Amino acid sequence: MFYKIFKMLCRFWYGLILRTKVIGAENIPNEGGFILAANHLSNWDPPFLGTFVKREVNYMGKEELFKNPVMAAVCRALHVFPVKRGAADKTAIKTAIKILRDGNCLGIFPEGTRSKTGKMGKPETGVSLIAAMTKAPVIPAAIINTEKIFSSEKFLPRLVVVYGTPIKFTGSTKDKESLENFAQEIMNEIAKLKESAE
Repeated sequence: MFYKIFKMLCRFWYGLILRTKVIGAENIPNEGGFILAANHLSNWDPPFLGTFVKREVNYMGKEELFKNPVMAAVCRALHVFPVKRGAADKTAIKTAIKILRDGNCLGIFPEGTRSKTGKMGKPETGVSLIAAMTKAPVIPAAIINTEKIFSSEKFLPRLVVVYGTPIKFTGSTKDKESLENFAQEIMNEIAKLKESAE
């Protein structure tokens, strides 16, 4: 219930106030587990990414968010689960795998952190590993202009989100090079989507 109310508020904020242009929403599967992978520009991105997706989106969130009991409760109500950054968090990976195998959506930012320059950084292989272990398709998504919200450059910028076509990992979970290449392939697809919309 809390998730649905929050999503309605997000639709008002992003859809009506910030006049978001949504491209490729038809690429989102109606059923089955899938990974929604996007570039990361600001703290606005997690709710923004899932606002225009009909299905509920689950996210990894840095474990620091869960130290405050109130914030932890809010995060869990919004389908966010903790992850330790900078290390392979087996518990978080197991949670992500269960979400996908249960036929749900996992939202993830392959770069692992926000870009401070607006340019996309090098992706981590976590997204590839999860895709490889679950055989879940990855929907690349490009987020545009969220870093400008309330900025001096443009107080209320027009936002854009582009959802691409699914891609699948076909290599081995034990092949580090294949995992790295697939993670980069996802980022390359996001870059293409971003370029096509700007």
